[in-house]
Amino acid sequence: MKRRRFLFLVVAGSLAACGQPAATGWSGYAEGDYVYLAAPIAGRLDRLAVRAGDQVRQGAPLFALDALAEQAAADEAQARVKASDAQAENIAKGRRPEELAVIRAQLEQARAQAVLARSAWQRQKELVDRGFVSAAQLDSAAATLRQADAKVAELENALRVATLPARNDERVAAQAQAESARQSLRQSEWRVAQKQQSAPTDAQVAEVFYRQGEYVAAGQPVLSLLPPGSLKARFYVPEDQLAQISLGQGVRLSCDGCGEPVAARISRIGTAPEFTPPVIYSNAQRARLVYLVEARPEPAAAVRLRPGQPLDVAVDPAAQKGRP
Repeated sequence: MKRRRFLFLVVAGSLAACGQPAATGWSGYAEGDYVYLAAPIAGRLDRLAVRAGDQVRQGAPLFALDALAEQAAADEAQARVKASDAQAENIAKGRRPEELAVIRAQLEQARAQAVLARSAWQRQKELVDRGFVSAAQLDSAAATLRQADAKVAELENALRVATLPARNDERVAAQAQAESARQSLRQSEWRVAQKQQSAPTDAQVAEVFYRQGEYVAAGQPVLSLLPPGSLKARFYVPEDQLAQISLGQGVRLSCDGCGEPVAARISRIGTAPEFTPPVIYSNAQRARLVYLVEARPEPAAAVRLRPGQPLDVAVDPAAQKGRP
């Protein structure tokens, strides 16, 4: 009789439990969104200004790689800029005053020669008119006069050209070459700047992966930072419980030594199912088809969490009521 009564109570209790929803709760862990600092150019680690655990302010120097080759390339580019600018400026001008003085002196000499040639031609013409000399001598004097006049015209044109700048196409080409040199300098200066990395924001140095003197490949992180507010909770919700959560919904995060539960809001719900990862040590959730969910804690309370810390996640009834 007692055995029948006991079985009745067990069955009744089971039926009553099936009629009520079970408390919603999931297992998860805290994770940080780390910022990995690397240089896009390879080099030897010359200076390491921080250690793991240090707090750094935005703009604080973190590390520097050997930049001797890049600095030399920047100096070379700077010299090419000066040379190109000087060449472009020179093309935009005429000849130097000294060169113009030489052409003017040659022009004066040619004019004097032309005056003498004209006088000689005039004398020969008078002698031919009187019949004292042959016409051939007059032709020779006329040729000498034409040659002297042509020399004067040549030097006058040369003096006019010497006062002019280069042709427009040549000036454009020189200016383009100067601009190309400046852009090459910008690239060299960028490469020098990339060898020294500073903190992009206030953060804690999480890990340092290299030591001073070691060679760092291009793009390989030298250290990682954990900025404030970058902690999040990751937990896995079984497929049949997805209807109980939504983006923006409030949850409570509990952990050993955290004191009061930490308030958080769901910021991501996975779009594809997966099997419970081995990091979730829960017999109840083992081998279930689950969805990854992330929740962002309130910034003021997030300082109580540590990356990798196991968490118990539950729906926040107070936040649930305020949710639209």
